[in-house]
Amino acid sequence: MKYESIGRTNTKISKISLGCMSFGAKSEWMIELDDAKPIIDCALDLGITFFDTANAYSNGRSEEILGNLLKDCRNDVIISTKVRYQMGNNPNDVGLSQEQINKQIDKSLERLQTKFIDGIMKHQLKKH
Repeated sequence: MKYESIGRTNTKISKISLGCMSFGAKSEWMIELDDAKPIIDCALDLGITFFDTANAYSNGRSEEILGNLLKDCRNDVIISTKVRYQMGNNPNDVGLSQEQINKQIDKSLERLQTKFIDGIMKHQLKKH
């Protein structure tokens, strides 16, 4: 596996990341914890250290699965997640206000079972 530094930091990241959008039980093409485990194990065996998810993937279930499967090697991996989309019944549980970003990061930290997230991205909305 090839690695490179993130920006101007000394943090090394694998050039290949594993996207975890398919983790969760929302539709037939998605997988739950037991089926995700061999994928994560294989990725780690191959030297992949960068895992990408989002709070909105399966309404947070993707983060829960990823957090469960990476909790024993958390200091050896890079986890990024995303914010922006509706994450509750309240009409204000959406968007990129500082309050909403902080709220969603706190919830992501809990689901990922970690004290820190290495990268936060905002979902892009397509303009038509």
